[in-house]
Amino acid sequence: MKTLLQINSSIFSSGGQSSQLADQFVAAWRANHSDAQVVVRDLAQNPLPHLDAPRVTAFFAPPEARTPEQQALVAESDALIDEVKQAEVIVIGLPMYNFGIPSTLKAYFDHIARAGVTFRYTQNGPEGLLTGKKAYVFATRGGLYAGTPLDSQTGYVRNFLGFLGITDVEFVYAEGLNMGEANKDAALAKAQQQLANLAA
Repeated sequence: MKTLLQINSSIFSSGGQSSQLADQFVAAWRANHSDAQVVVRDLAQNPLPHLDAPRVTAFFAPPEARTPEQQALVAESDALIDEVKQAEVIVIGLPMYNFGIPSTLKAYFDHIARAGVTFRYTQNGPEGLLTGKKAYVFATRGGLYAGTPLDSQTGYVRNFLGFLGITDVEFVYAEGLNMGEANKDAALAKAQQQLANLAA
């Protein structure tokens, strides 16, 4: 059974424009994969704690030496990683906040980037261990940033996913959403057409 993991990072949960585009893509995708399983992780409804010293210490501690508290911290990360490992398709709803990715998504990334688990260091450099997956990123912005130095999201998300071995990444942008209703409607319509083509 094929599995899709949808990660929504809008602070407005399912009400955010990025979440709605992701939802529309997943609905169209499911129409062509009726027997597939969809797992949704909403980072507004279930935010993760930001990385701190106790968590990093727990991640690096030898399994046999972990305290019960450390085991609980690692188990939370392991559950998130298992979701990614089980998914052949990953969908990310990505709004832009203050020129960057939502802090909740950064926290999520920090929980799934684990040396020896999702990547490893070799003599030839780092090697991602989450290979064979396809990712779709639905990026919504109030202004126009794609292709400019102010787009800090695209390179970062692409590089992070690639670091974990997810190199087949497709971005769909809906920009200018705060630049008048006509711009907003046109941008969303264009993104909706793109997602429909990708889901076919």
